[in-house]
Amino acid sequence: MLYYLFTYLDRLFDFPGAGVFHYISFRTALALISSLVVTTVYGQRLIMYLRRKQVGETVRNLGLEGQMEKQGTPTMGGLIILLGILIPTLLLAKLGNVYIVLMLTTTVWMGAIGFLDDYIKVFKKDKEGLSGKFKVMGQVGLGIILGTTMYFNPNIVIRKNVRLNAPVVTHINGEKIVQHYKTVDVKSTKTNIPFYKNNEFDYAKVLKFLGGDYTKYAFIIFLLFTVVIVTAVSNGANITDGIDGLAAGTSSIIAFTLGIFAYLSGNAIFAQYLNIVYIPNSGELVVFAGAFVGACVGFLWYNSYPAQVFMGDTGSLAIGGIIAAFAILIRKELLIPILCGVFLIENLSVIIQVGYFKYTKRKFGEGKRVFLMSPLHHHFQKKGYHESKIVTRFWIISIMLAVITIVTLKLR
Repeated sequence: MLYYLFTYLDRLFDFPGAGVFHYISFRTALALISSLVVTTVYGQRLIMYLRRKQVGETVRNLGLEGQMEKQGTPTMGGLIILLGILIPTLLLAKLGNVYIVLMLTTTVWMGAIGFLDDYIKVFKKDKEGLSGKFKVMGQVGLGIILGTTMYFNPNIVIRKNVRLNAPVVTHINGEKIVQHYKTVDVKSTKTNIPFYKNNEFDYAKVLKFLGGDYTKYAFIIFLLFTVVIVTAVSNGANITDGIDGLAAGTSSIIAFTLGIFAYLSGNAIFAQYLNIVYIPNSGELVVFAGAFVGACVGFLWYNSYPAQVFMGDTGSLAIGGIIAAFAILIRKELLIPILCGVFLIENLSVIIQVGYFKYTKRKFGEGKRVFLMSPLHHHFQKKGYHESKIVTRFWIISIMLAVITIVTLKLR
């Protein structure tokens, strides 16, 4: 909104300083600061409101040190993160940009699913919350919206150089210029893939081995990948949200890295130099990334050990969905296993634990476990590590993974 206001003032009245709102870097910095202000200043008020409404966490005794002390801590604090993202984005981003519209839709969509889950747990006194099948339906629904919009919306394209059938000769200031390529915007199911020389992967060619016109399956394959990525990452973030500050801190690192990728993908010069897909108008996502980073860091003000508030599924499902959608939009979703490595190992620890327990129970009559407890952060708690040490070390691992992810731009 402020972007349109100051653009109007600059165009009609040559308003001093209004021109800076044209710069993505300025609006990103402003979004980051605004988000920090919203989350830290108004976060305390929301926490007090949640306490008055007795919106407290019900803690099951799992035998973890200091666990029962968290009984009654306000939950649904993910509302703080949602406000920290939505308010700065609505104020500072170009709301007509299709990428911003999709990210706002993702934030509200996944936030609503998480809020409903928390509401059932807190107010309906149902510890299971929203049924798992309805959560999955919501995640699948978002994946379908993202995949369908990206495939059919005419404003979502990639820019590429296409070789001409015959060179075009032009004369500029008496100098002969021969063009062998022309730049065009095209619809494509291509994405970037790490550690591969050409750095491109086309979903349309997944079924190429079947022969024939495999391109007719492109939409189905692309949609399937989108749904799987959204579901996996949102669940990964949800599982990671188990100890104070872990999910919020890890997500802020991931969001910062995605912001860098969005800036590079939305800049023709950098995209050409790095040989990555250039996506016109996607640079506006950097403003959203700034708000996202600010919201996660601001939430840590109250969520760091000992937590004054928990994000609940309102926050964890939302940030997972946001990360997945953001990566898909800038065509960096195949980097998620590296960038979101903490989410991945947390997810895998649960899958391995449950799978091995069922297997050994069926084969030997008694279930055995690989970890002392899953997800993985609880395993380390059982081993006697303090929450703060676990969180700090997971953050360090996240930073290392973020650096490796950025390095993949040149490591092929």
